[in-house]
Amino acid sequence: MSFTRDIADYPEGIVLAVDKPYRWTSADVIRKLKYAAIRHFAKKNLKVGHAGTLDPLATGVLLVCIGPACKRAQELQDHDKEYIARIRFGATTPSYDLEKEVDRRFPFEHITREAVEAALPAFLGEQEQVAPLFSAKSVDGVRAYELARKLYRSGRTAELDAAALDTLHRSRIVISELELLDFIPAGIGVSESVATLGPVRGRGPLPQAVGGVGEADDSETPVPAGTSASSTASSRIHVADTSALGLPEAVIRIACSKGTYIRAFARDLGEALGSGAHLGGLIRSRSGSFRIEDALSVDQALALFQPGT
Repeated sequence: MSFTRDIADYPEGIVLAVDKPYRWTSADVIRKLKYAAIRHFAKKNLKVGHAGTLDPLATGVLLVCIGPACKRAQELQDHDKEYIARIRFGATTPSYDLEKEVDRRFPFEHITREAVEAALPAFLGEQEQVAPLFSAKSVDGVRAYELARKLYRSGRTAELDAAALDTLHRSRIVISELELLDFIPAGIGVSESVATLGPVRGRGPLPQAVGGVGEADDSETPVPAGTSASSTASSRIHVADTSALGLPEAVIRIACSKGTYIRAFARDLGEALGSGAHLGGLIRSRSGSFRIEDALSVDQALALFQPGT
């Protein structure tokens, strides 16, 4: 299958569910597909955007909107989502995922499968959530991560939590389903547990490591269609290694409303269990009716825009 050469053949535009690669930003995916689509349709002002950002250290369903479909981006973004998260207890990072190094350690010997299962029901339903400071949430026109990175680079990390509470508005979210898929006790290590597990009930592989309407920034250099996934992975994205700490881990399926930050859920679950926590991996397994098992790899999506078709 491939697209015709005339974008007018798609009056409602094109929506592609793409499995965003690990360590790619959502903008990386958009730039690469926009470059291919512009060449394919020979239309320089073609609009290409996405319906809901995924963190660089998350993978899974990213909805790419092409042409008139960009008008539907907000509608698509508003749909419920499902995630599979690997949460490590006993340590936190400023970003609550692996993009930053561990800043605090906490007791974790008391955390068991039974303790996690007992804590989950309290997170079901409508609730207020404070977004992580390292997020794309806009505060008075300024992205939260811009403030966070400024504080982090200046060494003022002690101000991060206070700044988050002072500047980030609480959002109303709904968590409709929580399911503990697996629990790995302390000391086992990721190589002996999660890393060796296969797909989860047709929802794709378990997380490996680390979860507004976005539109490609024309001022940025396009990513050529022939660029490989490994070379496109951003060298700017730092990945901390906490796998050797022997921390207990829970793999949790989360069905939730738009605007839910899974990193914030990990933070709050750790606090509820009398510890700290961070994301060790995240997959968006569903966005609205689009599921991970039906999503295209970047290469498969690019193949739809082959020259000469």
